[in-house]
Amino acid sequence: MTDITVLTKLIEPEAQALGFDLVRVQFVSGADEPTLQVMAELPETGQLNIDDCAALSRRISQKFDALEEQGRDPIDYAYRLEVSSPGIDRPLTRGKDYANWVGHEARINLIDSVGGKKQLRGVLEGIVDDIIKIDDRKAGSQETALSNVHSAKLILTDALIAATIPVSADGADEIEEDTLVEEQED
Repeated sequence: MTDITVLTKLIEPEAQALGFDLVRVQFVSGADEPTLQVMAELPETGQLNIDDCAALSRRISQKFDALEEQGRDPIDYAYRLEVSSPGIDRPLTRGKDYANWVGHEARINLIDSVGGKKQLRGVLEGIVDDIIKIDDRKAGSQETALSNVHSAKLILTDALIAATIPVSADGADEIEEDTLVEEQED
């Protein structure tokens, strides 16, 4: 299996060159072929638009193609590359995510249980010295180390929607028109 840490070290400079922060790199096994999922964001908005995703996808592809030509292919089997924005109900992967989204609801799946629970769900209270605090709906205020988090994401709420900077819809009508033309030609 391909080392995600190595891939992240290859991809992160490409994201940074475009002014993006890398949120997550992961492989997902699918029915057809594995998918390398790359999630990034603009620090100012926490999002990417379609053009941003395409630009990062091209940079990653070019870098991996150059490495393959040098005989150092980082992924030596067929896969799909998927570049996306984290979305509103985004994953929480970095310490700063827990700080940036204080006051919003999250679900945190743990490696080792805390207070007898492997999942915490409630309002984020923050992070200090890599210790996450969350006001769990059932258990009250809980703490866990960032290193104890298996996966975490924000929960879609009206408050989260209101706090999220709207994504620009520029170009969306062009995409819709192109799709309609293709459907009519079929």
